[in-house]
Amino acid sequence: MLYRMLGSTGLRVSQLGFGAMRLPMTGPDKDAKVDIDKAAELMRRSFELGVNYVDSAVFYCNSDSQRAVGQAIKGWRDRLVVSTKNDYKGTDQAAWHKNLHDSLRLLDVQCIDVYSIHGASWQVWQAAIEPAISKWLLRARDQGLIKHIGCSCHDSPENTVKLMDTGFFESFTLQYNLLDRRNEGAIAHAAAKGIGVVVMGPLAGGRIVTSQGAFNSVVPGQDDVTELALRFVLANPGVSLAISGMESLPIIEQNARVAGQDVPLTKDQYAALDAHLNRLKAAADLYCSGCNYCQPCPQNVRIPQVFSLYNLARVYANWPAAQRDYEFILHSPWDPDGRQADACNECGACEDKCPQKIPIRQQLKDAHQALAVKVK
Repeated sequence: MLYRMLGSTGLRVSQLGFGAMRLPMTGPDKDAKVDIDKAAELMRRSFELGVNYVDSAVFYCNSDSQRAVGQAIKGWRDRLVVSTKNDYKGTDQAAWHKNLHDSLRLLDVQCIDVYSIHGASWQVWQAAIEPAISKWLLRARDQGLIKHIGCSCHDSPENTVKLMDTGFFESFTLQYNLLDRRNEGAIAHAAAKGIGVVVMGPLAGGRIVTSQGAFNSVVPGQDDVTELALRFVLANPGVSLAISGMESLPIIEQNARVAGQDVPLTKDQYAALDAHLNRLKAAADLYCSGCNYCQPCPQNVRIPQVFSLYNLARVYANWPAAQRDYEFILHSPWDPDGRQADACNECGACEDKCPQKIPIRQQLKDAHQALAVKVK
């Protein structure tokens, strides 16, 4: 296993982290708990292979992830960097502190190494973090309950950079993978400021696995797209580590082997992959470049997101993932007002602002017809 510094925190972290969001469960229902024995076996095997960063959150695994992590790290605590996230984003101090102390109790630790705001955004910064939560975090750090302050962020790259420029956060957990490179500029900005970057979703929630055909034979000698995806993320010098929800021992073994490579991608391999990704992006941009000039939509239709998913299906031949994520637009906790394409009332305001003169109203109809299927 190879290690990198988590920004300027002084923490030396493994290139591969264990994401405790998809731990084995005792059943499929909403009341299921984590299978503690199986989860501990997976996490401890990763620790044996050199993984020293484990990441959880309040509501992962039916709100049972932190308890499972707490059980698994017994006997390993002094060799690990333990990270978790507080999803409360209001101004009730008691509610926020309840989450913090519940995390300490469930993880069974005296101090949390990296404590993050779950799903921070520029809007949340202005409404709750700056006026209230920031003060509670600093006090908790002064009390020795947490060591370092971070956040996970799904906001736009521009707003992510604004959050970085506040100087408050020591690490950011960001989405970045072969299918989603929007945060490359933000990652470079973080590196320049000494901020650690933890990549979530290096396999795009499994979408990359089902996009195998789009990446076959791009990098000579590298036909396993799962391995290629992790190598791509780790090739970015601004990335501190990538966290993966590893659900089996073979996956742990494979990912640990990749994270033990001194050079994830050679210069020539990266150039070949970058050229291929740019070709795919150019094909997608024939439909929509994601410039966001069409936003805001009066009906809250997330036009760039709809077209991005439509492109995922058409360009990357990944219909199942695109259809699943399209359904999620209606249920996203980070964007509760977002609407699918069928909410369009054909006012035409978006087309007046589109620099590519895309017939947005018709393409929204086409996208909805193709993507709005019953996802099992």
